[in-house]
Amino acid sequence: MRPHVVLLPVLLSASGCIKQMLIDGQIEGTRQGSVAFDRFGDFEAGEMAAASAVLQFEGMLELSPGNEDALFLLTKGYTGFAYAFIEDRMETADDAGDRAGAEYHRKRAKTAYQHAIRYGLQLLGQEADGFEEAKKTPETLKAWVTRSFTDPEDAADLFWTGYAWVSHANLSRDDAEVIANLYIGVALVERSVELDPTYNAHSAEIVLGAYHARTATAELDQAQVLFDKVLAATGRKFLLAQTLYATSYFCAKSDPAGYDKLLREVLAAEDPDPTQRLSNMVAQRRAARWLGEKRMFDACSMDPVAPPEPAPATN
Repeated sequence: MRPHVVLLPVLLSASGCIKQMLIDGQIEGTRQGSVAFDRFGDFEAGEMAAASAVLQFEGMLELSPGNEDALFLLTKGYTGFAYAFIEDRMETADDAGDRAGAEYHRKRAKTAYQHAIRYGLQLLGQEADGFEEAKKTPETLKAWVTRSFTDPEDAADLFWTGYAWVSHANLSRDDAEVIANLYIGVALVERSVELDPTYNAHSAEIVLGAYHARTATAELDQAQVLFDKVLAATGRKFLLAQTLYATSYFCAKSDPAGYDKLLREVLAAEDPDPTQRLSNMVAQRRAARWLGEKRMFDACSMDPVAPPEPAPATN
C-alpha cells in the first residue's frame, strides 16, 4: 500500500483535532475576556450586547458540545440577562400599569432562567453525576453537593446555577411545584458560599440574604448578618447589596426609614467600583423604582418617607 494512502486518514484526523482545539481556545478566550462586560457603562447598549452574547454562546456550544466554558457562559449569560435587563423591563411595565407588558416580560425572564438552569445542571453534571437522585430531599441534596464539589473554583458554577434557580422561583410564586423545589437552588448557592464567599463581590451571600428575608416570618436575623457582612467586605461599593438589603430585609420588616436610607445611598453613589459598573447601574435603576410609591405601597406595604430637606445655603 502506498504511504500517502496510509497517512491520509491520520492527516484528516489531525486536521479535525486542530480545528476543535482552535474552537475551544476561542471559547476559553471569550470567557476570560467576558469580565470586561462588567465595566460597561451604557445600560441600553449593554442590553443589546447581552442579548447578542447569549446567541453567540449558543453557537459556541453548537460548535463544541459539552464545552465547559460555553456552558458556563450560557448559564451566567442567561441569568444576568434576565435579572439585569428583562426584569428591568418587567418592573417598568408593572409600574406604568401595563399588566400585559409586565406579564410578557415575566415570561421572558422565567424562560431565560430555565435556560440557565438547564445549562448549569449540564455543567455541574460534568463534574459529578447523581443530581436527579440526590435532589429528592434537602438532606440528600446537601450531602451530594458537599461530596461532589470541593474546589473553590466550583463556586462560580454553583452560584450561577443556584442563582438562576432562586430567581426563577421568585417569579413563580404561584407555582407550588417550583416553590417546593426552591431548596435546590438555595443548596447550590450555600455550597458556593462555603467554597468561596468572595466570588463575584460576595454575590452568593447577597442572594442568600435576600432568600432569608423572603417574608416577614422568614429568617430575618440571618439575612441581616449576611447583608452587613457583605457591606463591610465590599466597602459598600457593590450597590446590589444595598438595593437587595432594602427591598428584601427592610421591606419584610416594614421599616421605611432603613429602606429609604439604603436606597438613597445607592442613588447618591457615583461609580464606586469601575469593575462593577454595569451591576451598579442595574442596582441604581432598581433602587429608583423601589423608592416609588407604587412599590413601597404594593410590595412593601409601607408609606414612603419624605425626602430629606436640602441643607440651607451658606454665604
